[in-house]
Amino acid sequence: MAVAKIVYASLTGNTEEIADIVAEALENYDIDVEQHECTEVDADEFEDADLCIVATYTYGEGDLPDEIVDFYEDLEELDLSGKIFGVVGSGDTFYDFFCKSVDDFEQAFLKTGAKKGADSVKVDLAAEEDDIEHLETFAKSMAEALNA
Repeated sequence: MAVAKIVYASLTGNTEEIADIVAEALENYDIDVEQHECTEVDADEFEDADLCIVATYTYGEGDLPDEIVDFYEDLEELDLSGKIFGVVGSGDTFYDFFCKSVDDFEQAFLKTGAKKGADSVKVDLAAEEDDIEHLETFAKSMAEALNA
């Protein structure tokens, strides 16, 4: 069975909920999902996954959350050729750099040689009905990329 690893950083619980939505949707495609908070796992554990997913929030004016910086820096050093990645996250449209951490992680994954499996999903604060649909579409695209 294919394995998806979801690593998340969540301050208010919004991004953890986003990760939960993606995990549940992936399980509907018979994918085994392992979900971890970013301080409880090392980036190299993505080497044991078929799908590598990061769910992160953006802090303040476009900053990575402090708790995920080490994970981010370690990720950039990996060779994830043959793996499929995706990034989702939350932010606040009040700020000029809405969900910039999502973009930062997408660039980090591209450096690893992993293939993008789905368009990133950016959620304004908490996931609402439209956001849930986008997250489920994200999961479907990831599953389809795995089977392509």
